[in-house]
Amino acid sequence: MIKAAIFDLDGTLMDSEVLWVEAVERYLNDHGHAIGHEEALSIVYGRSWRDVYDSMMACHPELDETIEEMEVSLRVHLLDLQSGLDIVISESVELLRRLAKRIPVCIVSGSTRTDIEMAIDLMGIGDVLAFFIGAEDYGSGKPDPICFLMAAKQFDIAPEHCVVFEDSTAGVLGAKAAGMHCVALSRPGLPKQDVSVADCVVADLGGFDLSHLG
Repeated sequence: MIKAAIFDLDGTLMDSEVLWVEAVERYLNDHGHAIGHEEALSIVYGRSWRDVYDSMMACHPELDETIEEMEVSLRVHLLDLQSGLDIVISESVELLRRLAKRIPVCIVSGSTRTDIEMAIDLMGIGDVLAFFIGAEDYGSGKPDPICFLMAAKQFDIAPEHCVVFEDSTAGVLGAKAAGMHCVALSRPGLPKQDVSVADCVVADLGGFDLSHLG
């Protein structure tokens, strides 16, 4: 029986992950490091902000910025790219609100708490969330299950009674490693992720119901 729901943010509730990829491209180009889209994709997609930062510094230690400084620099590019765009995935947000009437829901993301707070305000879902967990709250990023297990502990609900909504390979693997049910969002036209180990794969979350998990 499902007693709690955990939502990823970037790529699941908001169409923002592709913008982060482009923000990384712009940032590195500004610092004299030409980078291809596929390389930026491998650095960003489905990974926590801490892991993204570590990868960028491992390849380009001369950048000489702290994680906090780079976060601010990248956010400038992200907000510029986001300007004028509606990046809320409305079907996913509608599902979150629908589930919140029945069970507690939260966000577990690899983004920073600042970015999650901004996203929550943009989506207008602060009134229905039990809590959120961001990159600063845990060590290793997905696929390490630690962030999901933290959420289960905060819910005071056993992992096997939680369902995770994810869009990335790392997220799906982390959810399953935590012993949770997992629904993968695989939207057409976006970079393909291997989400084959999810319990259910859908093109959008609008028509999803917990009964689909069996």
